[in-house]
Amino acid sequence: MNRATLIQQIRHKRSFLCVGLDTDVNKIPEHLRSKEDPIFEFNKGIIDRTKDLVVAYKPNTAFYESRGPQGMESLRKTIEYIPDDILVIADAKRGDIGNTSRMYAQSFFDYYKADALTVAPYMGSDSVSPFLEYPYKWVIILGLTSNGGSMDFQQLSLADGGKLYEKVIEISSSYGTADNIMYVVGATQTDYISQIRKIVPDHFFLVPGVGAQGGNLQNVCQHGLNQDVGLIINSSRSIIYAGSGENYADAARSKCMELQAQMETILSENNLL
Repeated sequence: MNRATLIQQIRHKRSFLCVGLDTDVNKIPEHLRSKEDPIFEFNKGIIDRTKDLVVAYKPNTAFYESRGPQGMESLRKTIEYIPDDILVIADAKRGDIGNTSRMYAQSFFDYYKADALTVAPYMGSDSVSPFLEYPYKWVIILGLTSNGGSMDFQQLSLADGGKLYEKVIEISSSYGTADNIMYVVGATQTDYISQIRKIVPDHFFLVPGVGAQGGNLQNVCQHGLNQDVGLIINSSRSIIYAGSGENYADAARSKCMELQAQMETILSENNLL
C-alpha cells in the first residue's frame, strides 16, 4: 500500500485506527476453542465486525510464532483474510545484518504478504535497507517505545546534548523517505512526540499504547498530527478482548466505534477531512 492510498483510506473512513491482533488462545472465547483453527476464527470475527472502522491491522507475530507451524498458518490465513484496502502491519521487530534481514523481508513481504514490518534499527543501515528494497512496502522503525525499559538506552544523553533516540530517528530517516518509513512512537511518550515531529515532520507514526496501556488519544494528536494526519493509532487488548462471550466481535466493534468517533472529531477540528 502506498502513502496516497493510506491517506485516502484515513479520510474516507474518518479514522486512523489500527487494531492489534495480539491473539492469545488462552484468552479467546470458550466457544471458539473447539474450532480447527481457533486463533483464525477469533481474528476473522474481529475483522468482519471492524473492517469498516479501521485503516490497519497489526498482528504481533510472537503470539503466532509461539504456537509453531500451526500458529504461523493462522497468521498467514489472517493476513490473507484482511481486505486489500487495509494496511497489514507484521509486528515482528526484526533487526539483523543484511543477509538475515533480506530473508526476513522475503518471509514477511513475499510469503506472508504483509504491507509493513516493524524493525529495530540499532544494528545500523544494513539491518534496515533490505526491507526498503520492496516497492509499496513500509518499514516501521522503533523510534521511542512506551515500555519502562526505554529509559535504559533510548533516552541516553549524547555529548551534543541530544538523546540517543533522536539521533537514531534523524539518521535512519535518511535510509528511505516518508513514503516507505514510519516510526513507532509510544502513546505514553507524549512529552517527546512534538520533538520527534520536528525531526521527521512528514513521516507517519505508529502509536501503540492507547487503551490498556493508558495512552491519551487527544494528547498524542495534539503533538503528533501533520498535514497528512501522520498518525496510526494502535489499540490491541482493550478492543479484541472487550468481550469474552459469543458477542466478543460486537464488543470489539463498539470499542472501535468509540475511538473512530473521537478520531473523526479530531480530524474535523484540525481541517484534515
